[in-house]
Amino acid sequence: MTTIAILVSRMKECVVSGFSIEFNTFTILGRCPKTGALGVATSTGEMAVGSRVPFVKTGVGAVATQALTDPRHGPKGLTMLEDGLSAADTLEKLVASDPHIETRQIGVVDAQGRTAVRTGSENRDWKGHHEGDQFIAMGNRLTSEATVTAMAEAYRASTNEALEVRLMLAIEAGRDAGGQHGGQRSAAIKVCDDLEYPIVDLRADDYDDPAAELRRLFDTYKPRIPYYRVRAADPSIGPFYLWKEKQGL
Repeated sequence: MTTIAILVSRMKECVVSGFSIEFNTFTILGRCPKTGALGVATSTGEMAVGSRVPFVKTGVGAVATQALTDPRHGPKGLTMLEDGLSAADTLEKLVASDPHIETRQIGVVDAQGRTAVRTGSENRDWKGHHEGDQFIAMGNRLTSEATVTAMAEAYRASTNEALEVRLMLAIEAGRDAGGQHGGQRSAAIKVCDDLEYPIVDLRADDYDDPAAELRRLFDTYKPRIPYYRVRAADPSIGPFYLWKEKQGL
């Protein structure tokens, strides 16, 4: 298929609403009950999903905003959570502030693991969400409900793993269950644990299988997580390869 034909095909799959174009996305966000870590993993049919959907802050919460998304809801939601509002109250205020809320899909997990999620009526099928124990799986314009179901099942089945591993497994499961109409182009994962900054913040943009590229990046980065933790407090440890040798890895 030519580049022009691909563009035309994608344009036909989009719905133009005023100045906005609908994006199809599936996302999982959650809190680890053991460590309090918070995070989001997501994939969509356009580039740079990591800049629009996942918003996470240590000890505060996680917000994911998608569909005909307004990324401003992410920082606004985190501010509300930091001010002491619950996930439900934060979502209620975001809904009340947005005249286009029926075109949005928003999920919130607070620092206590409470969840709140809303799928606007103008999202396209399959659209919907699932709330579990301290997590939310949601999506819009998916091939079927199986995408969200598979994410939830993968997340539940990996309770002994670190949050970032669980989120990564879940987003892969969503892809394998059908993902979204037209496939995916980008994916991202962002996790905050006990530091002032994200311990994981990876993005795969403009790939035929962005979840596979995200997995490659994740597997490369994962052994470095403890190294970056130590180096922040002790720069004398040197480069990763020397630290790795000392650890016998």
